[in-house]
Amino acid sequence: MIRTTNGSILRRDWKFALDITCILLALPFWLPLMILLILVTRIASPGPIFYRQERVGLGGRPFLIWKFRTMQASAETQTHEHYFHELMAGDRPMTKLDVYGDPRLAPFGRFLRASGLDELPQIFNVLSGEMSLVGPRPCTPNEFAHYEPWQRERVNGLPGVTGHWQVNGKNKTTFNEMIVMDLFYLENMSILLDLKIMLRTCAVIAGQLLESRRQQPVIGAEVNPTKLETVGVGIPTSVPDTAIRLGFESNQPTKTALENK
Repeated sequence: MIRTTNGSILRRDWKFALDITCILLALPFWLPLMILLILVTRIASPGPIFYRQERVGLGGRPFLIWKFRTMQASAETQTHEHYFHELMAGDRPMTKLDVYGDPRLAPFGRFLRASGLDELPQIFNVLSGEMSLVGPRPCTPNEFAHYEPWQRERVNGLPGVTGHWQVNGKNKTTFNEMIVMDLFYLENMSILLDLKIMLRTCAVIAGQLLESRRQQPVIGAEVNPTKLETVGVGIPTSVPDTAIRLGFESNQPTKTALENK
């Protein structure tokens, strides 16, 4: 069931049926890939294979999301939370901290995040009914606590592995633009729209990988505190304070965690 933005409850039996059908049809692809990524994660970085974090689901109910771990096991999460709050308050494009470089990324972590393959274990969340293949991205409880009332309407539908926002700009859009796209999806969801978003997701992932290769961060480069002037790094010239503290003020690694999206 999906609750609309005016508070009513609508049945969406087709959505779970569509999710299960797509998961079963894609089983020969995603299952061997998941097994391979489990082995790579285990060999490349000591620590747990999966990363679980509390997120806000349908109707504001909390649940634990599954992801492949992309950070060193000792990394903490507060840096990401501060960074996201800056983006929310400043209404800036939601550029990932990955772009600014982070020594805390585990081997293959940058590739997993750029490709979106770190989200693959969320198939388990879909099978358990906590998520759908398509829907708004689930936020953390800390982020949700800072939402305005109209922004909280995005939890009136099941959160998704991919969604309308992800295929329409994603990290090039502002926080409020993301909310507007999520609400548009909830008001217009259909089987056809879900299928279109799933198909477009493949093209978007390919584009993200190409962009990631062009934006290889240069750690320790000389940087102006307000303008980033490293040569050959295609990232925004306006750098949030948290990103500056992340590793551009010195060559010393700063603990952070980027498992949130």
